[in-house]
Amino acid sequence: MGFTEEIAKLSEQVRKRADQVVGEEATKMALIVPFLTAIGYDVYDPSEVMPEYVADFAIRRSGQFEKVDYALAINGTKVMLVEAKARGQKAEAHDGQLSKYFNALLTTKVAIVTNGVEYRFFTDLRDKNVMDKEPFFTFNILEYDSKDIDNLKFFHRDNFDITAITSHAEEMVYVKGMTQLVGNLLRSPSEEFIRFLVSELRSSDHRYEFQGKINARIIEKFKAIVKKSIQGSLLDLMTSSLSREMSQPVKVEVEAEIEEEEQPQDPQESRILTTAEEIAAFEKIKAITQTSKSYSFELKYRDTTSYFGINLGKSTWWFLRLYLSSQKKSFVTRLSVDEVKSLASNFEVQEVTASLGDVASKVIISSVSDLDQLTSLILRCYETEAAKHQTLTPDVIRMEKSA
Repeated sequence: MGFTEEIAKLSEQVRKRADQVVGEEATKMALIVPFLTAIGYDVYDPSEVMPEYVADFAIRRSGQFEKVDYALAINGTKVMLVEAKARGQKAEAHDGQLSKYFNALLTTKVAIVTNGVEYRFFTDLRDKNVMDKEPFFTFNILEYDSKDIDNLKFFHRDNFDITAITSHAEEMVYVKGMTQLVGNLLRSPSEEFIRFLVSELRSSDHRYEFQGKINARIIEKFKAIVKKSIQGSLLDLMTSSLSREMSQPVKVEVEAEIEEEEQPQDPQESRILTTAEEIAAFEKIKAITQTSKSYSFELKYRDTTSYFGINLGKSTWWFLRLYLSSQKKSFVTRLSVDEVKSLASNFEVQEVTASLGDVASKVIISSVSDLDQLTSLILRCYETEAAKHQTLTPDVIRMEKSA
């Protein structure tokens, strides 16, 4: 079952259960815990999902320490905090406990406030290590669209990358603000906007020139003209877009590779300790890929809170992501489950529920030494990704020239 289907199934369950859920504890067990499971966290592992979390710095109030309802950890690093409200209550943080924990736990960059139906995601875009007052993303389990699912995938355990989340959160905030601004201007053009358009029109062609300044009388004269022009432009855009789609032949599109500029390293990533086990895995995989007769990329790795990724020189060109915690060890690939099963017959292979970055399958291993038994699979993963980006190797170039 894919991630989209899993969320749809959970949505239906919540729709059926919601009216019977009364109080905060019932909300946690019936609505919130299944959601945490859906985004990849093992709710039965106390090192990964920590209910009623109390930090060392917690203050005692009325005989009890301040706490948060859940702390979520990946490989021992706390990455998200969750504050629960009873179903029917507003998903708002009232008492400040959540923000205190967020501000003090430097590795935690995402906080969630939820009533089991609405999930409000917060981070620290305005001030570093200070929880924002407004969420950057809100997900309603009973009312969402495909874009919401794409956004939710960022928080899945297998995809969690705080640098990507922070960048995406910032983009979401600005896009939302800009969309509202443009929408308001198109629906009700301001005097400044009309003045700008009239000035641009007058300077664009001598036919539109007129004497005098753009004063209040001119603004009033052009107000109706601008509104009609906006309506006509939007109609033309929609019509031309539809015409292009209908006139183009149906074809299979190859996903375009998104070229990403190398981003400055996030301070949190710089604190991540790359383990000897991860380096050993990288060296094994590197040695396996060097046996390829068709491709010769220089491998690089990227160590994040969630996974240890191996790529062909750019983080978007990854072909394996390793999860080497002390309790569970696995790696994910971009190959289909059936293909991976044929190349890893002696290992447990699972379909991955989150598909951000084309993840398709997971292989469970007991130790890094198992990689020696998976050389065919690793080589296939490497060559499949390499084929998307490869310029011909020198040996192949020489063969083609001699031919």
